[in-house]
Amino acid sequence: EFENLLGLAGDRVGGDFSSRGSGSHGDSSGGDGGRRMLDEITADTVAGKAEEVLKLNPDNRCVKYLLEMKNEGTLPTEAADLARLYACAKTGLENVDSGLGCYAMDPKDYDDLALFFDKVCNDYHNNPAGDKTHVTNWSLEGVEGLPEGGVLDMREIGMTDELSMRVRVGRNLTTFPLPGAMTKADRVNFEKTMQAAFDVLIKDEAYGGQVFSMTPNDVWKEVTGDEENPNLITTEKYDELVAAHVMFKDMAADPFLASAGIASDWPCGRGCYQSADGGFIIWFGEEDQLRIMCMAKGFLLNDVFDRLNTALKYVEGIDGIDFATSGKYGYVTSCPSNLGTGMRASVHVKVPNLTSDGTDLKAKEAAKPLGLSVRGTGGEHTPIGADGTIDLSPSNRLFITEAEIITKLYNGIKLLMEKEAAAGAAAPAAEEAAPVEEAAPAEEAAPAEEAPAEA
Repeated sequence: EFENLLGLAGDRVGGDFSSRGSGSHGDSSGGDGGRRMLDEITADTVAGKAEEVLKLNPDNRCVKYLLEMKNEGTLPTEAADLARLYACAKTGLENVDSGLGCYAMDPKDYDDLALFFDKVCNDYHNNPAGDKTHVTNWSLEGVEGLPEGGVLDMREIGMTDELSMRVRVGRNLTTFPLPGAMTKADRVNFEKTMQAAFDVLIKDEAYGGQVFSMTPNDVWKEVTGDEENPNLITTEKYDELVAAHVMFKDMAADPFLASAGIASDWPCGRGCYQSADGGFIIWFGEEDQLRIMCMAKGFLLNDVFDRLNTALKYVEGIDGIDFATSGKYGYVTSCPSNLGTGMRASVHVKVPNLTSDGTDLKAKEAAKPLGLSVRGTGGEHTPIGADGTIDLSPSNRLFITEAEIITKLYNGIKLLMEKEAAAGAAAPAAEEAAPVEEAAPAEEAAPAEEAPAEA
């Protein structure tokens, strides 16, 4: 049965960070059994499973385009080629509710498996003719819609409270597989490769800082030959870093990442670097090999963008660091949704009038036409702040420049604040227009209900 092939070819089990030694979400190093099961997967079994999934979720792009390839006669028939495509598509076949349903396993997959990935990417990134090519450009010179001088001062559009700003990009090196295809040894060797780069940053007074690693000592020794991981932290320190939004959480709870192999071997090869001032962070071993970010509180959007741009150039200038790119898609990322800039730029904005009903529905309705996404303050699928604070970010990553992203964020905040002010002005008018109901006699009044504790 196809489900049995899926399970045997890439079974993942849960675990806990405190479990030391073997990697608590399964050993991704593979074996003859796993390879035999992959050899038994045929174009017909893949297409059959894709048909089942598509009936349950017509919006699953992965299975939609696998079937299109099957009908075109372009689905690979050679075992090695099909196994490579299957590894990328596995998460969409296992998780019916996938929207994209695929992850690249190697930086070259977007070129070598273009018959599949072009279909997915052109659909997701609104490129129906397939004629767009990504361009990288951080310069604000000549970008329309910016204030004179290009200084993005949020006080000029009426902001009175400092904004929490964060900009991050996904990056991967050319010299390693992408996280879904990494073995445990790959993950640890990647960490050691990055340690050399982190040493350069730490010695530079402009950065300084330290590395926090989760790779257990026995695994470190097994792979590197060194007795101890010099940067190993305790579980207590890990929890502290997660609470401070400096470190990422165990990815095993995400079924999409687990199916793709990205969550395997936890906590081996996972950790982060943080600069001395706390504002520059590099995660290693997450969905992409690297998630590089800057964060700050203030009024000038330029500050975090400029710092990140400078830091990216600095990091890639270090020996042994070569970021993977595609001629068509820009910077390569595991998930096709992040291709191009690989960037997510976000700010926390207070919109109490648009969230007066306790939800972010009105904020999302106002933000969507502006090309902006709304999340809770803790990220996707988290609640908004009690004071009406939302996380706001541009939706696009690909076929848009870095300069256009910051422009879209600046103008989007400006227009959203206008909608927030309009919502505030409309509330009193609605109250005045509402008919006044005659108060019920005291003895007939219903008892007041106690507000829930979380309100």
